[in-house]
Amino acid sequence: MNNSVIVSLRDIVVDFDGQRILDGLNLDIHDKEFVTLLGPSGCGKTTTLRLIAGFLEPTSGKVLLKGEDITGVPPYKRPVNTVFQKYALFPHLNVFENVAFGLRLKKMDEETIRRKVRDMLEVVGLKGFERRSIGQMSGGQQQRVAIARALANNPSIMLCDEATSALDSMTTHSILKLLKDINEKMGVTIVLITHSLAVAELICDNVVVIDEGKIVEEGKTEDIFANPQSDVARKLLEKRL
Repeated sequence: MNNSVIVSLRDIVVDFDGQRILDGLNLDIHDKEFVTLLGPSGCGKTTTLRLIAGFLEPTSGKVLLKGEDITGVPPYKRPVNTVFQKYALFPHLNVFENVAFGLRLKKMDEETIRRKVRDMLEVVGLKGFERRSIGQMSGGQQQRVAIARALANNPSIMLCDEATSALDSMTTHSILKLLKDINEKMGVTIVLITHSLAVAELICDNVVVIDEGKIVEEGKTEDIFANPQSDVARKLLEKRL
């Protein structure tokens, strides 16, 4: 793995309605890494993801991209794309136009758009589905469309917000395998948030355990599972067993 740091969160504090959501959080994410943010509901995982994406600004602290402060930079100007739990596809657009949406915003020429959409649909196993209505797609297929849309913009980082929680176990496994292939074969840095140890164990290189807005443990996935140091990780491991 390339050990260069691509994203750094520095001394991040997020307050909302008088409640502290993140409390002095520091995190480095490395180029080509596949990392999961793990922890119970309400621990701050999604808030951390939203900070990286640019959907939220911290109360204090900085977000750095390759050493450059991007704290106030809007989402559309960041080389970051998010795959959401509920897909966030446009139901009135077919598969092709959903994947092409971000490319059209960038005013790319039609030939480039067609090539990129075709290539990304092939990556996610949906070659030939270009004209299919979103309403005719299964949940797993819709998530693949969402992943293709994210990849079409050549992101440095892809963020996955509970991207498989709405899917059955077989479909979940296939989507996780797809994400792992994208990480390994395309070199895209992926940050996945989940409350499931099984998901993290299956595909992630590194785990960051968050509790009450703080990182309480981080390291190689196999090390944390073999010898968890935090109460949160131990409790999650007990539930899995």
